[in-house]
Amino acid sequence: MRVLLIGANGYLGRFVADRLLADPAVQLTALGRGDDADVRFDLASGSPGALTRFLDAVHPGVVINCAGATRGGARDLTRHNTVAVATVCEALRRSGCDARLVQIGCSAEYGPSQPGSSTAEDAVPRPGGPYGVSKLAATELVLGSGLDAVVLRVFSPAGPGTPAGSPLGRLAEAMRRAMQSGDGELKLGGLGVQRDFVDVRDVARAVHAASLSAAQGVINIGSGRAVRLRDAAAVLARVAGYGGALHELDGPPGPLRATVGHQRQDPDHAAPMAYPYPDGCGSWQQADVRTARDRLGWRPRINLEESLADIWMEAACRM
Repeated sequence: MRVLLIGANGYLGRFVADRLLADPAVQLTALGRGDDADVRFDLASGSPGALTRFLDAVHPGVVINCAGATRGGARDLTRHNTVAVATVCEALRRSGCDARLVQIGCSAEYGPSQPGSSTAEDAVPRPGGPYGVSKLAATELVLGSGLDAVVLRVFSPAGPGTPAGSPLGRLAEAMRRAMQSGDGELKLGGLGVQRDFVDVRDVARAVHAASLSAAQGVINIGSGRAVRLRDAAAVLARVAGYGGALHELDGPPGPLRATVGHQRQDPDHAAPMAYPYPDGCGSWQQADVRTARDRLGWRPRINLEESLADIWMEAACRM
């Protein structure tokens, strides 16, 4: 099976590439903007015609799109998350390769949900920010393209490679700094948010399964369980062996922020600041993952403690 993977150097794309390369039946070609891609191509600025010519030359049976942007202004998010997908869809329509498209969507497309609820694929999307809007527009383009296509709506990915700027990455960095400086107290704020964390390696398994299946439409990929950030912080402290006290700062849920020990004035010990999820999904998200089980034969295997241990291992290497 010839697979064209777009965005192989991204957070999710790296693990999808590893999963596909482990399958001896897959012949993988990576397309992206980096120098190490098999083919250099910028979806946000390249023409559908140029991509069509490449598709006709390679003739993949499956195209997997892991490319996109999670941060930036509305213009950049639209270019990288929506215009790029429009280019892929148009190129596939023009091409004679008749490839299946696996598009990576995200839970931000749903927007805020009722605390205690599980969000199924038939929920009406109400994205709460430009990121979710740009991803939802991409999903609608895929679903309306007439292609053999499936969109995997990935909830909050975690595990090795977690970006340092993400909430879990910032938690690990704050704890690393506390341990390195010998501070016995770590003050954290904004830990009331609850998210459905799913390990990136489980996401890669889902992408692999989707590329082999005949499933179409939207499929949620998550753990099926919401976890409060303060509970994730406690697990992270345990796997890190941090024996200090964790204190949650008072105040309503908001941007994740941390101070280590006593606040100091010198820049080397400035309190690390963390920013809220870029998803605009409010205080709660939890996936209904029955469709993934029924149509892909997929279930998450890696628990959050293992994901957090891998995040900590990478943070600890910077000590």
